[in-house]
Amino acid sequence: MRHIGIDARLTYYRTGGISTYIVRLIDALAQIDAINRYTVLQSRKQRGALTPHMRCAPLWTPAHHRIERLALSLELARFNFDVLHTTDFIPPYRGAKRHVITVHDLNFLHYPQFLTPESRRYYNDQINYAVKHADHILTISTASKHDLINMLNVPSDKITVHLLGVDEAFQPLAEPVIAHYRRVLDLPEHYLLFVGTFEPRKNIAGLCEAYADLRRDLPDAPPLVLAGKPGWNFEETRARIAALNIDDHLLWREAVSQDALPALYNGALALITPSFYEGFGFPALEAMACGTVPIVSNRSSLPEVVGDVGLQVTPEDRAAITQAMRHAISADDWRAQQREAGLRRAALFRWEDTARAALSVYQSVV
Repeated sequence: MRHIGIDARLTYYRTGGISTYIVRLIDALAQIDAINRYTVLQSRKQRGALTPHMRCAPLWTPAHHRIERLALSLELARFNFDVLHTTDFIPPYRGAKRHVITVHDLNFLHYPQFLTPESRRYYNDQINYAVKHADHILTISTASKHDLINMLNVPSDKITVHLLGVDEAFQPLAEPVIAHYRRVLDLPEHYLLFVGTFEPRKNIAGLCEAYADLRRDLPDAPPLVLAGKPGWNFEETRARIAALNIDDHLLWREAVSQDALPALYNGALALITPSFYEGFGFPALEAMACGTVPIVSNRSSLPEVVGDVGLQVTPEDRAAITQAMRHAISADDWRAQQREAGLRRAALFRWEDTARAALSVYQSVV
């Protein structure tokens, strides 16, 4: 039996992709591993235990602090871990006999202009240390593995890819359920959909420009729903969109509840994710699991997620995004075929498989 620590402090500070990864990984490990002993490390500010299935220990060291590595090393000395899994890639100087880290993506190296100055300094100052210090690296796509090899000279055999899973709540829903949430969210019967944080990396301005072109060609095109929450530098994006004069056809829905999100996907004609970069791309996977066609950029991990389902576009190609939306609106038979293909594709992504890959790495490093 080994004592394994999992750093889950980030879940207190952020929602979204990485926090979902941490929580679902912990839950899946609890289901498949009855041999090893786990301690989940959470923020002291977290109310209650993060999971009922493992021991949880509060830590004082905040996530993404400038002296995090040193402070965390001191706090972890009492645990005597055999393995510490740092789920957001910056490990302490010493927190266990062996260190495993998850590097979700290298967006901050590819597109430094899309980060706040503080985030850029935090990640850029520490990524080289992190990948050298770790005994093994988990990542969430083959694209990210290639980036680690090509951009940071990490040996291939030091990296394990474990694709993420999809929550069981994302599935085809009955029409009365979809209709209920359509009323709750004040949505029309037909719409196109974007889901994600409103930030430059997501290429929302480019999407809206392509949608403006679509409306010039198809004045009766359904509205575009933008669901998410504002990120950094959103004012600049808003200004570009305002200049398009399509406000009446853009439906902004901030802070959509987790309960409503599956119905939001179900009701959409297509999901459009024209991001410049994605570490994984949960919305595309969640949309497929709901039977909704994904239109995604042909960059980073997104082609791995969707496979042959839906359409792929170059994010800078405004005309291609417009054409993809036009096709999704008009090609009913194609959309029905893609629905079935998407459901089959989404069924391949299971959190149990994610956890088994992580567990295999824990066992191999000791």
